[in-house]
Amino acid sequence: MKLSQLITRATLLFFSVAALQAASPWSARLRATYLETVDQSDAFSALGINFAKDAISVNDKLIPEIDIDYAFSDTINAELVLTIPQTQEVTLAGVGKLGTFKHLPPTLFVQYQTNPGGAIRPYIGLGVNFTLIWGNELMVAGIPLHLDHYSLGLAAQFGVDWKIDERWAFNIDVKKAALSSSVSTATATLTEAQLNPWLYAVGVRYGF
Repeated sequence: MKLSQLITRATLLFFSVAALQAASPWSARLRATYLETVDQSDAFSALGINFAKDAISVNDKLIPEIDIDYAFSDTINAELVLTIPQTQEVTLAGVGKLGTFKHLPPTLFVQYQTNPGGAIRPYIGLGVNFTLIWGNELMVAGIPLHLDHYSLGLAAQFGVDWKIDERWAFNIDVKKAALSSSVSTATATLTEAQLNPWLYAVGVRYGF
């Protein structure tokens, strides 16, 4: 085999591997996300006090977010949204702080992304949020309060990727998730707390 043929084949192999790498369906997003809870709850009575609707509230906070994406086509993606376990504070109007609980809220989306090949790519997504709840340290007047162990609900998102180069893109994203839990004593359910958070995020996307 001639040297020129070897060089030609080596060049074709190099560009074939590069093309395969460029066509990888995997990408990841790293975001800073502000979690803002809606804080809706039913009116209830406890300790001889009638508490009004929406008396229970959970703190808002900034959380880290990392997302793993898989592209089935130029327009259809799946995205797994992850974070680290979070601790939230709960307060009751007229009483004050009730304590804290921990949660981990992975969410799986199917996305439709517009403008294939363009520098600016808006997208919308619909998915399911599964929030694990544990580490409950809630109490009122010395009486322990209990939460559900998990919450399962729908989630929606919209956002945009703004291409920086072949690998990197700037990302803006907004999500809304259905998240709720009953609030109970050992003998009775007091109310249903609907947190249903909005999540406002900015970050970057990296394509593998």
